[in-house]
Amino acid sequence: MKLFFLSVLAAVTILAAPLRAGVDIQEVTSPMGFKAWLVEDHTIPFMALRIGFKGGASLEAADKRGATSLMMALLEEGTGDLDARAFAQAVDELSASFNFDSSDDSVSVSVRMLSENRDAAIALLKGAISAPSFDAVAIDRVKGQIFSMLQSDLKDPNKIARAAFDKAAFGDHPYGAPSSGTPESVAALTREDMFAAHRASMAKDRVFISAVGDITAEELGAMMDSLLADLPDTGAPMPSRVEVALEPGVTVVPFETPQSVALFGHRGIKRHDPDFFAAFVASTILGGGGFESRLMQEVRDKRGLTYGIYSYLATQDHAEMVVGQVASANDRIGDAIDVIKAEWARIARDGVTQAELDHSKTYLTGAYPLRFDGNGPIANILVGMQMEGLSTDYINTRNDKVMAVTLDEINRVIKEVYLPDALHFTVVGLPEGL
Repeated sequence: MKLFFLSVLAAVTILAAPLRAGVDIQEVTSPMGFKAWLVEDHTIPFMALRIGFKGGASLEAADKRGATSLMMALLEEGTGDLDARAFAQAVDELSASFNFDSSDDSVSVSVRMLSENRDAAIALLKGAISAPSFDAVAIDRVKGQIFSMLQSDLKDPNKIARAAFDKAAFGDHPYGAPSSGTPESVAALTREDMFAAHRASMAKDRVFISAVGDITAEELGAMMDSLLADLPDTGAPMPSRVEVALEPGVTVVPFETPQSVALFGHRGIKRHDPDFFAAFVASTILGGGGFESRLMQEVRDKRGLTYGIYSYLATQDHAEMVVGQVASANDRIGDAIDVIKAEWARIARDGVTQAELDHSKTYLTGAYPLRFDGNGPIANILVGMQMEGLSTDYINTRNDKVMAVTLDEINRVIKEVYLPDALHFTVVGLPEGL
């Protein structure tokens, strides 16, 4: 059975590799009123299910940071009379795959299952998400694993830089603290905190669902009602919006390491801003286009100041930024920062060329279909689209939006989005000359 499951996964990947000319997304409403997006494909007896809940770790109180991450890690540790070992064995015997994850803005459940085992897999999943045991022994064991990870993070320049950068950007807002918590906050979490985090984040009023594969709309509606009926009707209130509070300049966090890490950025652009796609293409040209980006060429290729550098548009539910990262030797990080500042100023002043715009369009439209490499990835994309408030035709129109960006438009937007005088750098290491 296990070998058959693996062969099915391989077949799904092969079949779904090309982006279909038109992804046929059905909008399904269950008898109880749950809504989902469905892509039917009955060529093989397999399906992927994705369930997302808006809110995530940003719902936590300051003294409970890490509760949501810990709670989601515990969902596979047992339900009813099944302990962690028995639960894992039951999943394995069904040749199914469950994955539970969390972030600042959401918690999510990803499931892959064979059609013949669908009812049993959904019954097992229902117990995990509706009636988790949160056994004290499991809590202590998983807390120990997370505590070890967090202790390691305290010695990781990348994690130190991210924590310091986010704190500077967002202050006391939940975005300003690591979603996985700190050793102190995680150590203080209790079993009741797990139930509270579960009630806060996994509720009917914030759920988004997608299914891809061997299931009909009628079957999906019945499945949703069975799976989600016992969840709370409402979760915790969503956090407030936060404005990026980064001050221009450089902040150094001393840390004993031969190579400094720098995070940099400033406020960004909202996902639903009419100018977003122009900003997105500009971001690809400046720092998101791999080895072809301006930052990679100027900082890495021409000057050898780093092995890699990137920047991107970061759009969260309650804030947005332009963010980048680079690492360089302590005696060269200052030079790297100078080049980044110069490139930020150059693109803001001069914009981009038609050749750069055309090349970026080719890259973005060509790379997009590669994301649709299986039922699972497609299901994940569909839930992400729903959470971002996109329509069902987005997959089939996204490349058109990229291609519609003009040179005049992108150069106008660049001047509004890229702000060289607002750039903030958080540097972790022992940088010379900063």
